[in-house]
Amino acid sequence: MSVLSGRTALVTGAGNGLGRAISLALADAGARVILTGRTQDKLDRVAQEIDGKGGAVRTAVCDISDPDSVERLRAELDDEHICVLINNAGVAGPVAPLVDIEPAEWNEVFAVNVRGVFLACRAFLPPMMASGRGDVINIASVTGKRPLAGRTPYAASKTAVLGLTATLAFEAGPRGVSVNSLSPGPVKGPRMERNFRLEAQRTGTDVATAEEAFVSRSALGRMVGEEEVSAAVVAMLQMPGMTGADVDLSAGMIAR
Repeated sequence: MSVLSGRTALVTGAGNGLGRAISLALADAGARVILTGRTQDKLDRVAQEIDGKGGAVRTAVCDISDPDSVERLRAELDDEHICVLINNAGVAGPVAPLVDIEPAEWNEVFAVNVRGVFLACRAFLPPMMASGRGDVINIASVTGKRPLAGRTPYAASKTAVLGLTATLAFEAGPRGVSVNSLSPGPVKGPRMERNFRLEAQRTGTDVATAEEAFVSRSALGRMVGEEEVSAAVVAMLQMPGMTGADVDLSAGMIAR
């Protein structure tokens, strides 16, 4: 029997990147996966991948930062027994000094990265707590735990996710629900390529120099892969005694 057989997982931001990788890994582990995100076409492509491998999958469009959209999602999925919630949806935000960041840019980052986590938990925690079983994993970031110049909105939002996770663990724990966070370091892929381009522009260097300056901070001297992050999510769901924890997966970006 697969390790997550009989469990239904909702993954936000599931249409690409980490959301796609996490969804595929959960399906491979036997979970029924509900993909949600803002773009139906992207969700459909991931669903086709899962279906092609014999996995159980469903899609539902939602803007996780919008309370009305999340409420519609909750109503749409009222027939599902969701016992795993992966809050993955997030935006990178601007790469610029704080004094050059517009309030609208700041608000957009917090709307998705923090309010989205709040709204999803608010919508889908009550049935978990009523049943006495559930898992919430919030995708945070190593950037929420160490300085990263030029990324104040993103860093502040991910620090907020860490605080939300730790506190919610004590609210949900007595009702049988575990709440943890996973903090990846830089994940190899289009988002980091975009960040390196913007950092190169900001500092007047080239992309290779910007990437090397960032990656050299890690003990392994590399970025982590999407498949490593998705494997960590599956592993965390097999640790029933863990709650209120943050798992660092940064190739040694932070070492204690």
